[in-house]
Amino acid sequence: MKVSIYVPVLLAGVLFASNSQAANLYAGESMAEEVCSQCHGIKKPAEGSPFPSLAGRDVAYLRQALKDYRDKTRVSDIMNSIAGSLSDTDIKNVTAYYGKQKP
Repeated sequence: MKVSIYVPVLLAGVLFASNSQAANLYAGESMAEEVCSQCHGIKKPAEGSPFPSLAGRDVAYLRQALKDYRDKTRVSDIMNSIAGSLSDTDIKNVTAYYGKQKP
């Protein structure tokens, strides 16, 4: 009898824990609009821009690239400066947002 009570509580706890670690697309959108879009745009960069579009890119690739810029193992004066202030959560949010966009 007690087991049947614990199972739903356990499942609810697991669901809550997994959702609390999910990326926040709204936070990612806000950061993309305020910071990233200045060079990369949201869907595509401005015509003639030398910066690549990030929309629809592989999320794992974007996360690793931002972490490499943040840690200065990938060198770009602009990106090292911008990524240097990003937390792991910021990186997760903005890359999840760009990953959901259609190129």
